[in-house]
Amino acid sequence: MSKSRGVLFVVSAPSGGGKTSLTRAAAERLNRQNHPAMISVSYTTRPPRPGEQPDVHYHFVTPAEFETMVRRRAFLEHAEVFGHRYGTGRAATETLLAQGTDVILDIDWQGGRQVRERMADSVSVFILPPSLEELERRLRRRGQDSDATIARRMAQARGEMRHCTEYDHLLVNRDFEKTLAELLTLLRNPQRRSPGPGHRYRALVQRLLA
Repeated sequence: MSKSRGVLFVVSAPSGGGKTSLTRAAAERLNRQNHPAMISVSYTTRPPRPGEQPDVHYHFVTPAEFETMVRRRAFLEHAEVFGHRYGTGRAATETLLAQGTDVILDIDWQGGRQVRERMADSVSVFILPPSLEELERRLRRRGQDSDATIARRMAQARGEMRHCTEYDHLLVNRDFEKTLAELLTLLRNPQRRSPGPGHRYRALVQRLLA
């Protein structure tokens, strides 16, 4: 018997933190186990990257189209990141939740804050890198960005990670499979904030923000 309503999960991380790979792997694993879960497909004004498919990875729209959606209150949340706008469609999200499907939002802290304010029953997870050095290594390994862009992303990462303790749960992506297992546990057994969610990683957070 299906559950009456799905759970809305907010998953955030700095660029290169691994949230996209983790959330997609988690959704695939859950669906194989007959646990309905979907990654929300965001709207964005940025151009597609190599290999990205319209309406699969993102809904690619023009700045004018995006602004029209803002005026119509069509977004559950929206934000500007690295000069491009991103947003989560409200109607599609509500439909999936009503059908009993868990919805995973792969979004930044700005959007995460909006969702938590508007949907008090959402569950939020922030994924941290094990170190700044490892984060930079992962960004360079992607081979998508110039040195200047990587420097900008690293600076932005510190600003994003300052908001990690606003989230219900923190995960540290040292090892992909172990972090995926931890994320799956949270998705299967959603819990709101536990006492002192950042206490376990307080020293790491201090190092990352130093």
